[in-house]
Order: sequence, then structure tokens, then C-alpha cells
Amino acid sequence: MTGETNGTAIRVESVSRHYQMGSAVIPAINGVTLSILTGEFVALLGSSGSGKSTLLNLLAGLDRPTSGAIVVQNRNLAEMDTYELARYRSQIVGMVFQAFNLLPRMTLEENVELPLRLAEVDRAERSSRVREALGHVRLDKRLAHRPSELSGGEQQRAALARALVNRPSILLADEPTGNLDSATGEEIMLLLKQFNEALRMTIVMVTHERPLAERFAHRIVTLADGKLISERGANGGAKQ
Repeated sequence: MTGETNGTAIRVESVSRHYQMGSAVIPAINGVTLSILTGEFVALLGSSGSGKSTLLNLLAGLDRPTSGAIVVQNRNLAEMDTYELARYRSQIVGMVFQAFNLLPRMTLEENVELPLRLAEVDRAERSSRVREALGHVRLDKRLAHRPSELSGGEQQRAALARALVNRPSILLADEPTGNLDSATGEEIMLLLKQFNEALRMTIVMVTHERPLAERFAHRIVTLADGKLISERGANGGAKQ
């Protein structure tokens, strides 16, 4: 994906996501409108329950909005069927989570190859793609190791490689440094910055760590009670 003609990678238009709990309706996201440019690095901040992870799941096509539109590559995710959303997740977006989600019985090479198998990429092409992705995160010498033989930082780097192996144009990261010490977390953030700059990859990252967001993101979007309450450039320029 190269983005829309106006340079917008993602458009969120008056999106709400409400959950029914008994007789109560819980508004996890309530009327959010947001545009993210191609090649932009956006951090989503907010306290627990603010809706930031719900919004990321909507952008990933893992959940559907109750109302509104999410437009990526001139397609509204809310109108896609299950098969189209699966293709979207395998071809357009890569996802990284706080939990590394590596399969313990598989080697590092097999874990990173898995998205290629699911996307039915030709077997002859898979090995070079896996090595390319692992090279990006400096783990190309650890192909035969299993997750238990890797440190926490190495496991998160492996998860990043798995997200990169399908060469997505958008990377969605949910608390990617949440399980890491500060030094290892910074290493992961430097990698994200490198992907953003070298590959012109659009990144949307959920985090509760404002100092990291201020250092690495181009723009900070703050949510509270399911609503977007502020957008602020990393260098301070704000708009309400």
C-alpha cells in the first residue's frame, strides 16, 4: 500500500464501538475522528479503559465499529467480510502486542514464517523473506532457537520480525515495551523508529509511557472515556 492520493494512510470517521453488558451499553469508543498520514508515527495515550486498545483493534480489523467508518487504502473496514479482513491483516497491516505470542514448540524461523504460510506465499520465497525480516531486527543468527532460549527483548524483536515478514505498510503496536525493562524497551523503540524512517512505514502505537511517545512519535493522540481529547505534535504543537 502506498497510501491514498492525499497521503492519508488511515481515516477514522465518527467511529463508535459500544458493548452490550446485560441491559447496559458500554461506549468503549465514542465518536472518534482521526486521520493518520502515510509514514506517520502516531502514539495513542490514555489511562486504562480510555479506549486506546479498542481503537487499535478496530484499525486491525479484529473488531468492527458499531457505527462510523475506518478507511484504509480507499476501503472501509466496516464493510469488509471476514475473508477480506483476513487478507487485509495478512497483506496491509502487521501487528505487535505486549505479549510476544510466539509459539513455544516452533523455532524462531518457523514462528516468523507462519504468516507467510497463512498468506499462501510460495514456499521457495519464504526462506529469504524470513531471513530478511530477522535481519531487520538483528536475529538472523538465531533461526534454530526456540522462544524459551531467547531473552524478553529478543522475543519482542522476533515478534517484530513476524509482523514485518509480509512487508506491511502499516504497523500496529499495542504496548510493545510493556513487558520489557527500560533499556530493552528503548531498543525496541529505536527499531520502530528505524522501520518508520527507512521503510516509510506508518506506525500506530498504544502506550502508557508518555516519555517514550514524546521521544519517538511524530504525534500524540490522547483518549479518555472513549473520546479523543487532544492531538499534540511530539514537539508540543497541540490542537483540541
